[in-house]
Amino acid sequence: MTSGTSARDSAGPPSPSSSSRGRIPGVPFWAQILLGLLLGVLLGWVARSGDISWLATALTKTGEIFVQLLKLAVAPLVFFAIMVSITNLRNVHNAARLATRTLLWFMATSLIAVAIGLLIGLLTNPGAGTGLSTDDAGKPEESGSWLDFLTGIIPTDIITPFTELQVLQIVFMAAVVGVAALKLGEKAAPLLSVGEAVLALLQKALWWIIRLAPIGTVGLIGTAIKDYGWDLIGKYATFTADIYIGCALVLFGVYPLLLATVAKVNPLQFFRGAWPAIQLAFVSRSSVGTMPLTQKVTERLGVPREYASFAVPFGSTTKMDGCASVYPAIAAIFIGEFYGIELGLREYLLIVFVSVIGSAATAGLTGATVMLTLTLSTLGLPLAGVGLLLAIDPILDMMRTATNVAGQAVIPVLVSAREKILDRDKYASARGARLDAFEPEVQSAAAA
Repeated sequence: MTSGTSARDSAGPPSPSSSSRGRIPGVPFWAQILLGLLLGVLLGWVARSGDISWLATALTKTGEIFVQLLKLAVAPLVFFAIMVSITNLRNVHNAARLATRTLLWFMATSLIAVAIGLLIGLLTNPGAGTGLSTDDAGKPEESGSWLDFLTGIIPTDIITPFTELQVLQIVFMAAVVGVAALKLGEKAAPLLSVGEAVLALLQKALWWIIRLAPIGTVGLIGTAIKDYGWDLIGKYATFTADIYIGCALVLFGVYPLLLATVAKVNPLQFFRGAWPAIQLAFVSRSSVGTMPLTQKVTERLGVPREYASFAVPFGSTTKMDGCASVYPAIAAIFIGEFYGIELGLREYLLIVFVSVIGSAATAGLTGATVMLTLTLSTLGLPLAGVGLLLAIDPILDMMRTATNVAGQAVIPVLVSAREKILDRDKYASARGARLDAFEPEVQSAAAA
């Protein structure tokens, strides 16, 4: 027994060179995404300029399948993630205070983001001189109103929200089950064990889908270029630039400023650690689909796991600075100018109110149509104006979702730092990594 142990110890741990010998270095995830972007642009341009129908179909189907795979996991993932995250709060000291601070910071940053959107829209007049006509407009297939928003929170049955992907209703049911489980205590232990196991299975399956993101990128970007081309983008040049500039100001201006002044941490470290999630959000256009990766990078930035498992799923369905703040503010100004409807102080205040209170309507899925229609109906603007923006929406949604996900990681860091539970050494050492480094079982093995 002793000699066996000595022999094993004398051999020592494998050296880095020996452990990696014979292995082919993998291409970093960010490089895979970048290659997918470039290849998608090239193939989309070829399909459009050469009118190659089979290539156009291949790009469209590739993008559609990737989005369908993401949506397939959304309903159960949201339910179990929210339920488990609420029950995990029992392991967090001063959980009610953390939850309240998280919600307040969500609202505060949304207020800043919508103010930036309004300012940019007022300075640039995005709806003037577009060359578009009312023939390009059309009522959206789905719309939202305050009545729908308020009454739609409570489901009529437990099946329909999952089959029709009513994320807000799924969040409501998950919150009720989570709170009830907390109240039941030990009696709910079997349910929590099953919930945690199912969540782990769903996250594992979603990791497989995330690995397909570079291929999905080729299809999504290629389809956008093939369908819209540069001519259409030119008609929306000011509007597109406004959305990208507004989101960039939030992403690379507001968030770093808050990290430096409120959390007292180096903003560059945040982007080093969170970049894998931000870039996946950019190409997938789904906050919920990116949620497992967002939670992992947040934990790697020093946020306690018990708190991150609450804040990130909660933020993935309610924290939308890009889709619910910057975008509807600029879009409302665009549509008002297009139809010659002058907006005043009252309308601007209503935009702020809708953006701060109604962001849960975006539901963390691709697109922000429901949130925009909610804003327009509140302002009394024509819902047909949404049709003007649908053509360019995929191009805009990439930047909006990247901003959403960055905010969903920033707020847990801010709250953790303010509550003195942030692991600052871990934050300081956070770096971008290969996708493998974020997989749950890899992390568990490394910790063991």
